[in-house]
Amino acid sequence: MSFIGEQNIWIFVFLTLIGGGGAAFLAGRGLAMKWRPVWMPVLAMVPLTLGLRFLHYALFGEDLTSLQFLITDFIILLAFCLLGYRLTITSKMLRQYPWLYEAAGPLGWKNKG
Repeated sequence: MSFIGEQNIWIFVFLTLIGGGGAAFLAGRGLAMKWRPVWMPVLAMVPLTLGLRFLHYALFGEDLTSLQFLITDFIILLAFCLLGYRLTITSKMLRQYPWLYEAAGPLGWKNKG
């Protein structure tokens, strides 16, 4: 049994990284668009991770109760979600408060002056 995927690396890439990661990224963007606090994306990834583990189980017969893969999926989905959240919050801050802030990289802003 490998750390990344139980059966095939391609199942992990397509289902977890592309499918789950894309959904997590969009969830993060959606939460940021409504100015939700940063703890909400963390909480939102719990049901998404459980659903993703169920898809691994139902479609490919992988272990549903594996704590190792559940934690791995959660960390990956959380990273995609927080990336979408931070990119969107940064964009909103720079667009809505251009007299106060300027870009400090793609994930941050700083005070002007």
